[in-house]
Amino acid sequence: MVGSAQLMDSLRGIGLNLYERKLWVSLLAKGVATAGELSSIAHVPRSRTYDVLQTLADKGFAIVQTSKPLKYVAVPPSEALEKAKQRLKEDLETKAERIERLKGSKLLDELDSIHKQGMEMVSPEDMTGSLKGRYSAIQQLDFMFKGAENSVNIITTASGLNELFENHLSVIKGLKQRGVKIRIATKINDGCADAVKALSSLADIRKISEKDLPIHGKFAVVDGQQMIFGLSDPDDMQSQHMMFWTKSQHASKNLANPLFDLVWEKSASVNSNKK
Repeated sequence: MVGSAQLMDSLRGIGLNLYERKLWVSLLAKGVATAGELSSIAHVPRSRTYDVLQTLADKGFAIVQTSKPLKYVAVPPSEALEKAKQRLKEDLETKAERIERLKGSKLLDELDSIHKQGMEMVSPEDMTGSLKGRYSAIQQLDFMFKGAENSVNIITTASGLNELFENHLSVIKGLKQRGVKIRIATKINDGCADAVKALSSLADIRKISEKDLPIHGKFAVVDGQQMIFGLSDPDDMQSQHMMFWTKSQHASKNLANPLFDLVWEKSASVNSNKK
């Protein structure tokens, strides 16, 4: 027995591969069965069935009866899914702890050394990439901001200002404490009042004039060495969010910085940021 396409897709979404999905659904239909019976029902090669059923047992989806021949008992779906969820949480916590231990060990110095040697052979044009999805863009901005040493210059929309407030406020506070100069040229509406209030104590903010500067997009330059800019309508929630990133100092110096300076000079201050 094989479940509906929607069911099988959902099981794939929680990490079960094709054979695991087929065998578990077949086992649910039988209640108790041998590997041979399940192999025939699920159309899974018998040579793979034992290993896959053992994996299902390890994941909490089945129970192995020590009989001859071996029999497998189906775990009720709600119980099996709860066990699977708990196992994923435990695995995630374990991996997170291992990552923290690695970050705090001397092995991180070795990784940094390997990376530094590799970067010496990378040409500027290779240090570019496209980012798909808002989460990827948020992550990349965070990495860029955290590495800033001198300046962060941002052009954004009203919704983009809210995103800075919601997703990057703590990082921007850290930049302020380190003495990094932050300038934000943005469109402003009534919906971003909280963002303006919070960010104005951390950065110089100027309002982009709709009349003088018909700009609608997002753009950031860090230390005049790397830049990121939007390739899609930043306010269209239905379209795939796309951004482009480059660490080309030539592009940042000759394209990004002059563009930002032009917008900055034609924008009006909205705060009296204390330096």
